[in-house]
Amino acid sequence: MKNIKIMYLLLASFVLIFSACEPIVDETSLVDSTNVEGVQLVATQSTPGGNKVTLKMVTPGITGYWNFNLGKALTNEVTVVYPIPGKNTFTYVGTLGSQFFSKTIDVQIDKLDTPLNQDWYDLVSNNTATGKTWVFDRAVNLWWFMSAPNNPDGAMGAWWDANNCCPPSDAGGKMHFDLNGAANFNHYETTSATPKKGSFVLDVPNKKLIITGSKMLGYSAGNKDGVYQIIELTPTKMVLYLSNNEANGTGWTFVFKPL
Repeated sequence: MKNIKIMYLLLASFVLIFSACEPIVDETSLVDSTNVEGVQLVATQSTPGGNKVTLKMVTPGITGYWNFNLGKALTNEVTVVYPIPGKNTFTYVGTLGSQFFSKTIDVQIDKLDTPLNQDWYDLVSNNTATGKTWVFDRAVNLWWFMSAPNNPDGAMGAWWDANNCCPPSDAGGKMHFDLNGAANFNHYETTSATPKKGSFVLDVPNKKLIITGSKMLGYSAGNKDGVYQIIELTPTKMVLYLSNNEANGTGWTFVFKPL
């Protein structure tokens, strides 16, 4: 009798052990609220063909963000004053529920009837399609120098006056910005060299200039990500700062003037 009781206790223990090891199955699963074709994007211009554009994703149950080429808006609706005439494609990236998607909408901009932020005119001139050329301001003592890392406020404090010792290979070169159909950027190793073509993003709210597909003047002290902090930008002067250059991990400051 005693042996039978012990056997029952052992069986009960095994049942408890195996039941405790059974996986917990979550029956909840994500369900798509619609398909990509059902996502409705709407673009409204403040005037016919104008450059002030409101982008909306109006389908309920969808979340995501707008990529308007020169920046991103983490919202379903954004209004942008777009600086580039022509046919422009804007992208909404979101989730249907169980899967991510992207969808585009085209907007034809025929006129820049809403003024841009002044930084755009300072960078590319009032004639945005023709653009503007910048060179190092070699008339000043400090135009390409090592500075404090991770400290934009200390950008003008020189740690090492590199331009008088070891100027960059493109010290006599130039770079050109324009908005002729796109945000175009060209780097010239010398004033007569064949340009290395790329593009740029002027992030006005965050005071950043981002170069892609090419290289900034003075690139030997740059970073491959091409992101520069704007310290000063006027019609006659541009000062850029790199917080942590790849060559030595310090800051670096670049001083330019229009050609």
